[in-house]
Amino acid sequence: MRAVTGSVLAVLVGMALLTGCSSPSVITLNDGREIQTLDQPEYDDEAGFYEFEGIDGKPGRVNKDQVRTVQEL
Repeated sequence: MRAVTGSVLAVLVGMALLTGCSSPSVITLNDGREIQTLDQPEYDDEAGFYEFEGIDGKPGRVNKDQVRTVQEL
């Protein structure tokens, strides 16, 4: 029983640490639309795009000229 309790505790602590590392964000576009992301979007300087993972888990990109703001939630 003790081994199971220790394992469960270790898993819960690991999940809490991983959850604390993510910083969901919202990208507001110039036309007023908002895109929610799982993490802070990364800006690709060469391409001029913000790259992100949407809340549905799919990758996305948006041109920096279309972005009004990027804010953490």
